[in-house]
Amino acid sequence: MSAVRVNRFLQRIITVTFILLAISSGFWYPLNQKPTPELYARQYQFNFLFWEIDAVWNQALTASLNPTSQLTVQQQREVIDEYLTLVERSRELERSISENLANPDSELLADDTRSLQKDLGANETALFYHKRLAESVLQHQITQAISSLGLAQLGTAFPPLLFRTTDLPKQLIVSPRETIRQEESISLQHDITIDEIIALEDQIEKDFDLSALVVNVGGVGTYPTMVIETTSLRNLIETVSHEWIHNYLTLRPLGVRYGKNSALRTMNETTANIAGEEITQAVFHMFYPDLLEKSPLVPDTVFASSNPAAPENTEEFSFSREMYNTRVRVDALLEEGKIEQAEKYMETRREFFWENGYAIRKLNQAYFAFHGAYADVPFSAAGRDPVGENVRLLRTRHPSLASFIRSISQMRSYEELVAAARAF
Repeated sequence: MSAVRVNRFLQRIITVTFILLAISSGFWYPLNQKPTPELYARQYQFNFLFWEIDAVWNQALTASLNPTSQLTVQQQREVIDEYLTLVERSRELERSISENLANPDSELLADDTRSLQKDLGANETALFYHKRLAESVLQHQITQAISSLGLAQLGTAFPPLLFRTTDLPKQLIVSPRETIRQEESISLQHDITIDEIIALEDQIEKDFDLSALVVNVGGVGTYPTMVIETTSLRNLIETVSHEWIHNYLTLRPLGVRYGKNSALRTMNETTANIAGEEITQAVFHMFYPDLLEKSPLVPDTVFASSNPAAPENTEEFSFSREMYNTRVRVDALLEEGKIEQAEKYMETRREFFWENGYAIRKLNQAYFAFHGAYADVPFSAAGRDPVGENVRLLRTRHPSLASFIRSISQMRSYEELVAAARAF
């Protein structure tokens, strides 16, 4: 890549980065601020500015080398296979070290533990250097898929698809107790301890009479986007694609209004989930056909009934069905003003999920406020909220993903979605 092209690329990255930061981030706080959940969480808040500076610098270094242009498709595949192997090896070593340290005879295993820690250090070093190349390969492959689906502009994805696998911030979600609605979403440091999390949640709930929950996330729509490290290629590609859609929408009316109300947030997240899955299918068709599951390019869930009946009970436990039923019952109790009864019911359901193998630390209004926005399947934590249903219906009205994305990205309200989805 010539110096002129590198400079242009850097200018493009920096411009888009600070546009997205200006739109989506809140760095500045007024003096003498009244107590708020955000003020309580400030000591744990994640510093996006420092992360962005480091991420942009590393992306610029990788772009200047343009490593993917020198690789064949087979070599790209080998890069990804090696990356996933290194990630899995780190996970195995971490598990072995933890087991040794927890063993009552840990002192007898000290030499083995030191050896494992040495191996882990060497593997992490290899992973650190290898993941830049792997990220470059996946950026290239996903961009190719985006172009094949008609979502490219001037021959490429815009904003350019850039991501980094990294330790992700946790998210503090705050909802009223009397209704399920996300009022606050605050990014916290990834290494906040469980004791600090519980204390923060308890303090907010006590002092403000709100529902609070700190959750883990798989990706964050910064620029470059933040993506969790995983051994699953499908999950990795789907998360990267999902977060790129957020970057795409952020420059358009729907994305700009992401936080205006819960309906618009659900429209954004459901759109990103649908698109993320379709882009992932396209990537697998193009670059990993041997790993492709026998499923259509457009997921069957998109074409689910626009007015589904309540899921039937079956002997086999279904997490999505039971969570849907839970949300429906909680909504009914809150609508009747029975807040404490709803909260007691959620705790009994949390225990029920635990008994069936799902370790949910806390099930409350904030849980549903967060998870209910991802409504790309008929039965989920969204319950009977019609927003996701109408997003899915709108997707069926369009012949292509590109047509659907361009239509919904220009919407400014839920009413526009309903009119468009029901107009055919």
